[in-house]
Amino acid sequence: MTRFDVALAPQPITSVGDGAIVPIVLCGGSGTRLWPMSRRDFAKQHAPVLGAESPFQETLRRLAANPVFAAPIVITSVAGRFIAAEQAAAVRVGIELVLEPEGRDTLAAATLGALVLAARGGEETLGLLLPSDHLIPDPDAFAAAAAAAAAAASGGDLVTFGLMPRGPATGYGYIRPGATAEKGGFHIGAFVEKPDAARAETLVAEGYLWNAGMFCFKAGAALREIEAHAPGTLRAVRAALDEGGMDLGSLRLGDSYAAIPKTSFDIGVMEKTRRGVVMPADFTWSDVGDWREIWTVSPRDEAGVVTVGDVVARDSRDSYLRSSGRLVCAVGVENLAVIETPDAVLVCPMDRAQEVKALVATLERDGRSEATASARSYRPWGWYQTMDIGPRFRVKRIVVNPGAKLSLQRHHHRAEHWVVVHGTAEVTRDAEVMLVHENQSVYLPLGSVHRLANPGKIPCELIEVQTGSYLEEDDIIRIEDDFGRG
Repeated sequence: MTRFDVALAPQPITSVGDGAIVPIVLCGGSGTRLWPMSRRDFAKQHAPVLGAESPFQETLRRLAANPVFAAPIVITSVAGRFIAAEQAAAVRVGIELVLEPEGRDTLAAATLGALVLAARGGEETLGLLLPSDHLIPDPDAFAAAAAAAAAAASGGDLVTFGLMPRGPATGYGYIRPGATAEKGGFHIGAFVEKPDAARAETLVAEGYLWNAGMFCFKAGAALREIEAHAPGTLRAVRAALDEGGMDLGSLRLGDSYAAIPKTSFDIGVMEKTRRGVVMPADFTWSDVGDWREIWTVSPRDEAGVVTVGDVVARDSRDSYLRSSGRLVCAVGVENLAVIETPDAVLVCPMDRAQEVKALVATLERDGRSEATASARSYRPWGWYQTMDIGPRFRVKRIVVNPGAKLSLQRHHHRAEHWVVVHGTAEVTRDAEVMLVHENQSVYLPLGSVHRLANPGKIPCELIEVQTGSYLEEDDIIRIEDDFGRG
């Protein structure tokens, strides 16, 4: 197989062990069923839907908790790179970022992961392909299942996890175990796509397992099966790797990757190969795919109500009520999901939570930015959030990471006022460089050449007030930029 002579990783912040299994974490997707918290540019895996940390961060912690795992390879989008890097740094887990120009489903991602894995450690290296957004509360049980899957994969089989069903769920696919495999687990007898309720009850009674969408394999074994059953995908991913290169410490694929047909790894390879094995596992697991599932796995009061944030509920039952900031009050509601965010509020019956995806598609067709754009936008230097906007003004909250700086720039159509509320800002304004401390402000006239930097060891937070005739992000003329942006 082709070996790629590229540097795949910056120096990790902390080691997660020199284990035999290299996790390949899939960090793409948009999670539209969890709108409005999950958006295309701030997807489910990065949204704190189950606690203070995101599912992606919980996944990284789970991997870091056991030395059987090596430092993970994280496959994400170009747009998602900065939030992935920031969230990994926040939990102090070193990762290797591989950037897709556009998500092309799990067959392309698995091929990419196997190629990078082979380049990094050789074709005998064991990889664990797993989503970044699943709930697995017991890291030890997960690590034990991964070790069993690795043993089964050591002989060249492609191993998928089959979870013991907790009930006749209709939101998951199922796998029928066949004959016992030589190295452990069972040969795959059949795959079943998401069934209706009656069919799900039959499948559970007949011993089918939930398809968890996690796979363990040797890099070379996976590539051989992909070459046999999806040779076009293998050629296309190799070509995109050849076109790509290192970009700000991440491996970025060429744009031809976006033309690869979308196919799942299950359909493209696992349903065709004779080397497929299912490893039964019995740990608590959920893909937390919609608001009903979030309600199911969350602590509830005696009336079955989940409240998150500033919520007051009276005489209500079996509902999920969430506030991201504003007060949410409910009286006499039942079987309802209410999710408040700064720019959108969702209200839907719990048993129709799967339809949120179709609602988001309607919003996209109508050109609503709320369908895809989050109120908070991440950049290589930190993030900003629009707090208010009106005719000829916009108010932003800006946070700059320690040691980071924005581009040296100017604007044609707006002036800006910066008020520092936390930390210290180093401000360049034309020929002048000054330090602006907490409770101090600076004015940047229209057309002035300016730059914002954080020279300190803590995040610098400020409020920016823009005034002018045109306030969009494309009114930025960059003169110097550490991140290669024009």
